[in-house]
Amino acid sequence: MATKSITATGAAVRSVPPRKPLNLRDLIVPWLWIGPAVIFVLVFLVYPVLNTLWLSLQNADSSQFVGLRNFARIFTDSAMLGVLGNNLLWIVLGTAATVALGLLIAVLVDRVRFEGAAKAAIFIPMAISFVGAGVIWKFVYNYDAPGQPQIGLLNAILTRLGGQPQAWLINSGINNFALIAVYVWMWTGFCMVILSAALKGVPSEIMEAARVDGASEINIFFRIIVPMISPTIAVVATTMVINLLKIFDIIYVMTGGNFGTDVVAVEYYNRLFTFNDFGISSALAVILLIAIVPIMIFNIRRFRQQEAER
Repeated sequence: MATKSITATGAAVRSVPPRKPLNLRDLIVPWLWIGPAVIFVLVFLVYPVLNTLWLSLQNADSSQFVGLRNFARIFTDSAMLGVLGNNLLWIVLGTAATVALGLLIAVLVDRVRFEGAAKAAIFIPMAISFVGAGVIWKFVYNYDAPGQPQIGLLNAILTRLGGQPQAWLINSGINNFALIAVYVWMWTGFCMVILSAALKGVPSEIMEAARVDGASEINIFFRIIVPMISPTIAVVATTMVINLLKIFDIIYVMTGGNFGTDVVAVEYYNRLFTFNDFGISSALAVILLIAIVPIMIFNIRRFRQQEAER
């Protein structure tokens, strides 16, 4: 037990009791609590990562060490470069569209009378799985030859308006954009909910003062609202980027990666389970890991910065 003593100057000094020596029980008990978690992480996270790294440095059947040849092939083969380009297209357009639409809708529904109902209607697609959404939109994009009855909703509307039906999922000029639209339809609601919560934290006094000073609603949006919720926008954007880096279900269900719609995750799946190419598939997985790690580090640093500012 700590006690107080008086020094010559009259100041009270708290004496620290001697530290109790650790016994065997003190050393074992903590590891009994954290041991299972550590084993779980080592077996299901660390080992798979290290094993994937090792497989990425070997040939297709893991019988020969080839070094970085698999990575060189990915970044020099025209088909593989097309796969990486599609992933980049998904990241840029998917992130920009979901965040921009989510923010726009959040601002607009904040001013309507039935805000809750409007948000629920936009958020509903989030309750559908990627596979379910892919099946639904595959019917929406369904194509039949001109002159035939169009059971696809989009082509039915086009033909009613006097246009020609389009092969939305086959035409390489538009199929990637059609697939990205499905993702935007699903995830805009998520972005809207998170950004709407951030909007509630913007003091109304600041916006009222800006209106009194003659600021337009557009100026208020870009000069007050966006800067004040920029940390939330960054978090939502990085979440979308991580999702889009490993996008798989929509492409696999709707096109199977054919017609120029292949992305890294679909190519990884096909290489591993269709062609049994452990080398290229592992190298693709490593590339995804390397791409995601900096984004996670950015998120962690931003979170720590926000906590420090509080």
